[in-house]
Parts: sequence; structure tokens; C-alpha cells
Amino acid sequence: MLYVERDEEGKIVAICRQPGDRAREAKGLLDPEVLDFFRASGEKDGLARLLSLSDTSIIRVLEDLIDLLVRKNIILFTELPEEAQKKIQERRQLRRRIGQDPLIVDDIL
Repeated sequence: MLYVERDEEGKIVAICRQPGDRAREAKGLLDPEVLDFFRASGEKDGLARLLSLSDTSIIRVLEDLIDLLVRKNIILFTELPEEAQKKIQERRQLRRRIGQDPLIVDDIL
């Protein structure tokens, strides 16, 4: 989810990842106004950044899906390609570390 800041005329002037004092209105990654903002800004990397944000959220969805399939004994974790197993394990360890370290959690919040 993205949060937009608008000017007095209702035109989007900024887009943020987190809500703020001026950026309270939530918009989806593929919202036409969001796409138009990046196109109009002339920023070539804007749409690539949107894709990257989308990738981040879909990764978590896939991790949760894999966990569900493993818990229900539909697949074995070891049936996944070795590289996939390593990457999933690394992300799990990082999430555990973030949850245990109050400094990291405070930095994120």
C-alpha cells in the first residue's frame, strides 16, 4: 500500500510508503493516479520502483503459502529447490532476529 499527498487542487504531489501527516490517503500500486504521477514526474525509475514494492509484498505471500502447504503436508520443504530453501531459511532467520532485537524493531517502526 502507498500513501499519497495532494496539493490544494487535489493533485498528487508525493507518494510515501508509510502514512504521514500529509500522506494519509491509501492507494494501491496499480492505481491509475499513482501510475500517472510516476509517468508525469519524468522519473524513469518510478515504475521500476513500483514493481520492486510489488515484488516485496508478493515474496511474503509466497513464503506464507509455502508454510501453509508444508504445514498441511501437501509438500515437503525439502522438495523445494535447494536455492529456494536457502533463501527462505535466510528470510526466516532475519525475521526472527528482527523480532528479538528491540533496536531493530524500533528502527523499523
